[in-house]
Parts: sequence; structure tokens; C-alpha cells
Amino acid sequence: MDTYYPTYDNITPLGRTRMAGSTLWLAHSGSGAAFTFFGTRAQITLLGDDTASLPDQGESYARIAVFVNGRRVADNLMDTPEKEITVWENGQAAPCSVEIIKLSESAMSTLGIAAIRLETQNGISPAPEKSRYIEFIGDSITCGYGMDDENPEHAFSTATEDVTKAYAFRTARELNADYSMVSFSGYGIISGYTGEGEPQKPEQIVPPYYDKFGFSYGKFQGLSPQDMPWDFRRNPQLVVVNLGTNDDSFTQDFPDRQTAYQTAYTRFLKQIREKNPQAKILCTLGIMGQRLFPFVEKAVDEYQKETLDSNISCFLFDEQLASDGYTANWHPTAVTHRKAAAKLTAKIRELMNWE
Repeated sequence: MDTYYPTYDNITPLGRTRMAGSTLWLAHSGSGAAFTFFGTRAQITLLGDDTASLPDQGESYARIAVFVNGRRVADNLMDTPEKEITVWENGQAAPCSVEIIKLSESAMSTLGIAAIRLETQNGISPAPEKSRYIEFIGDSITCGYGMDDENPEHAFSTATEDVTKAYAFRTARELNADYSMVSFSGYGIISGYTGEGEPQKPEQIVPPYYDKFGFSYGKFQGLSPQDMPWDFRRNPQLVVVNLGTNDDSFTQDFPDRQTAYQTAYTRFLKQIREKNPQAKILCTLGIMGQRLFPFVEKAVDEYQKETLDSNISCFLFDEQLASDGYTANWHPTAVTHRKAAAKLTAKIRELMNWE
């Protein structure tokens, strides 16, 4: 078998990725690599971060899936420092399209694609890059929190996170668009999720990490993604922001807190615009509660008045229904995500004039 390293000459990156030596490092939900080849066999070598060396970390191990010709052929937790997975075996050479996708979020753990081994007649080629590119900025809903655990009384686990079943990934696929996810469970604009009576959690907010490769408690080859600037080498045509669900647990009905959220939201929009000067920005909320949406609208209005930037709009999701069920910690089910994706897809088609 021939060995190929996942350089940008050999693969097309999915989402935010970074080379660490000859290893392609994956942090955020949905990040990964896509390539094609013509052959009879394919093996992928994956490396875990320091989380993978620790026992009893089942709620934190990185979850990774491999798709061949659109079919999921592997689904693994990185509970060991290294895994080698055979993803394709065929008696006759055939064309193969391979996608390696990190299903879980960056905060708990990261991983790397170390090598791709192929029995092939014509080598390896990057998958074709799509003409459309969307960035999604969000929280646990965007990450696909609890997608494989339909018991609302259960807690978080990376083992039940699956970004490919969540509204953002579904929307990108429906629109035939490349994507990037910047999302962290429990994070917000001014505060992370707080239980009843708990203080503000300003350390769990997205804006400080937006221009970084990511954020993680785990380290890969001694490196932390929050210590690495992101280069924004490919700008999206559209940025979708879905932040406020966790802030709402802190702001509740306190007018001063809601106003603080609005002000911080406007400031974050300026940060997004600085990095994406040509993109349309779509500000969304509502799947797990709509109380802060009026303040999203006020933040956008304030931003437009200050900057005279009209390339921005708002969109309200339908709130999840009890009849559609709940997953872990009362998060939305696949049914709710499908409905949200359908509504968002229609909105984006109209906004971007995409067929």
C-alpha cells in the first residue's frame, strides 16, 4: 500500500484544520478531510490528543466518522493514542470518495489524521471544492449535542454528539456548500450556561476564540488550538450566527443583562465583519428559546446604524416542540434539526439567491 500524508495538496480540508508536522489536526465539529482515489483498499491512521491517553474519559474522547461514497463506514471514539481503521476493501478497483469528519466538538478533545494508506492505481486527489461556503457560529445546538441519546435526563457526552445530524451541517449539504463550524456547547456572547442562581460565566464565550484555530482542554502534540491564530484564508459568502441560548440562562428577564448582551453582540458583529469583509451575515436564534431574539434584532439595528453596513439580517427559528422529543439535557432531536434545516435552507436560498 502507498502512504500519503494529509497535506493540502492531497486532501480538501473540511472546516478549520491545521497541519502539525505531517499530521492534519482537527478541532471543531465537522472539521476533517475529503479526498478521492481509484483502488481496492484504504486505511486511515488517526492520532488522539492527550485526552486519549487518559482512562475513564468516555464523556470527552473525540468522536470521528468516515464516509465512503456517501455511506458511513466507520464511527470511532479516540480512546487510545492511535487507531488504524480500514475504511474500504474491494476485490476490484473502483472510484472512492472519502470524507473523514470529526463528529464531536473541540472543547473536550481534538485529534489528528496522521496517514492515509491506499492500494490505488492513480494516487490520491483532493475532493472538488464547492463554489459555496458557509460559516456557522454557534453553541451546543450547532455541535449536534446529544443527537444519539434521546433521554433528556442524560448529561453531555462526546459519544452522543454528531454534527452531521444537526441543522447547520444539514443546511450546508442541502445547499451543496462547503462549511466551517465554530461552536462550543454551553458558550454564549456574554456568558456561558448558568444554572438557577449561578453567577455569570464570562470565561465561556465565543468571541475570544473566533479568530483562533479553536479552543480545547486537550492538547495535541503539546499544542493548544486557542494558542494558534486562524488565518481566514478562505472567506465564506455567508456567516450564520446562532448564539444567545446560553446567555439567556444568565440574562433571563433582567433588562440590564439583556442590554449588555445586545451591546456585546454588536461588538462581535464588528469582529466578524473585520474577518469577513464581503460576506452576508445572518443572525439567528430560537430553537431552544426565543426570549433574547428581540435583542439580537436590536444589536443588528445598532450595528447597521454605527457601520452603515446593510449586508446583515435576522432570522427566527421555530422553537422545538415537546411532540418532537428531546435529547440529552433537553436538546433538540433529529426531527427538530431537520425542521430547522429546512427553514434555514429556504431563508438562505432567498437571501443569497441560490437555487
